[in-house]
Amino acid sequence: MVTQQSKIHLYVAFQDDDSISVFTVDSATGQLDWQEAVTVEGGPAPLAISPDKDVLHVGRRGSQQLSSYRIDQGTAGLSLIGTVPLQGEPVYVAMDRSGRYLLSAYYYQSTAAVHAVGADGAATFPPVEWRYTSHGAHAIQTDRSNRFAFVPHIANRGPNAIFQFRFDETTGRLTPNEPPRHSPREYLGPRAFVFHPTLDTVYFSDEQGGSVTAYNLDTSAGTLMPFQTISTLPAGYSEPNTCSQIRIAPSGRFLYAPNRGHNSVASFTVDPSTGRLTATGRVPTEPVPRAFNLDPDGRFVVVGGQDSGRLATYRIDQDRGQLTPLETYEGGNNPMWVLMTRLAG
Repeated sequence: MVTQQSKIHLYVAFQDDDSISVFTVDSATGQLDWQEAVTVEGGPAPLAISPDKDVLHVGRRGSQQLSSYRIDQGTAGLSLIGTVPLQGEPVYVAMDRSGRYLLSAYYYQSTAAVHAVGADGAATFPPVEWRYTSHGAHAIQTDRSNRFAFVPHIANRGPNAIFQFRFDETTGRLTPNEPPRHSPREYLGPRAFVFHPTLDTVYFSDEQGGSVTAYNLDTSAGTLMPFQTISTLPAGYSEPNTCSQIRIAPSGRFLYAPNRGHNSVASFTVDPSTGRLTATGRVPTEPVPRAFNLDPDGRFVVVGGQDSGRLATYRIDQDRGQLTPLETYEGGNNPMWVLMTRLAG
């Protein structure tokens, strides 16, 4: 029998079911065990967890709200502690590195926002920042220094640009950097991104480009400079495809990006000195793999199929980072976010 201490907790937001499902993940086998479904009306989609693991923040796209839930450290159960109204539909939420602010992006409302977090851990109203950028804003995060923030915008319905900001961690305010944006020369459509855990390198999934682009981060200026773009697709593939989210292993050794169309997850190794990527293959997934994530130990991947609603699990090869399929589980309607964490309980 696997003990509770060896298990990881998994949250999956099923937007069309108005619910978040809670699972345990066996840290030895990757097996998922469903625990409960928490009702969250208004189309729950993006999720973010506080640095202390005490609060889960949920963007509710249908009702245009942000809700904050206290996490039971023993059971991973959720208790609502606050909800604030929004002026748009949140597609991404993330906490700053201090845990004092909740950042969010709004694709249709062309906006990046920041909400302060109260003493109880809940997002507060009004936002300290509601800044118009451009159509197609898809994500927002602060860098490891917590001094800079980036907001990627896709290409076909947006400007094909990454907006660059200075972030004031004492006030939560965003100030356009100089230059205020990076515009790729190619038709890439930067959508989501991850920071390398130790290198000054940032990786963006390119929605329209079917690729991943690696950028050097100038840690003094807070600006990006690309140094590599690599395809997520097999050679010769010419059918329609778009990339979605992107994740990096906690070790920084492996990186993953799903393909919607080819319906696969592409894997890459990361050079520990330069940050350059080398493709190591791809594995088939459930149809339209939009949401996915890695466990905190970097041993397993869970992928949600947007069309099928099922969850597929994979084991990560610790030498090359390639994925081996494990099991497929029934999930729900329209999985929009997958988040795994290890709690204190």
